[in-house]
Amino acid sequence: MQANRRRDTKPELILRSALHRAGYRYRCDLRLDLEGGRVRPDIVFTRRRIAILVDGCFWHCCPIHGSRPSVNEDYWSPKLLRNVERDRRNDSLLESAGWTVIRIWEHVPVADALERVRLVLNAED
Repeated sequence: MQANRRRDTKPELILRSALHRAGYRYRCDLRLDLEGGRVRPDIVFTRRRIAILVDGCFWHCCPIHGSRPSVNEDYWSPKLLRNVERDRRNDSLLESAGWTVIRIWEHVPVADALERVRLVLNAED
């Protein structure tokens, strides 16, 4: 698991590149110290208080593409469940601090993800 990246994953880089080409400027992997805990969204629009998290299908138990581990299930099942619980806790922390949370699955086409972010950014204006 040491080789698994926390930041700069392929889906995240693709989305960041599309956002940059569209003229948006953002912060990457910014640690937010909130009341109740810390959160590290993948992409952050600080002034607009928008946090974007790009979730991998396996690691965050995607309802469409998430797969159940077949080897060492006693380790992986609780680990993946803790990831999902942490995601919900982080969403709650961000929202209670006044942030807008956008979660994007890795399988979502980049055009769709970019449009979703654009809609939220335009709604904030």
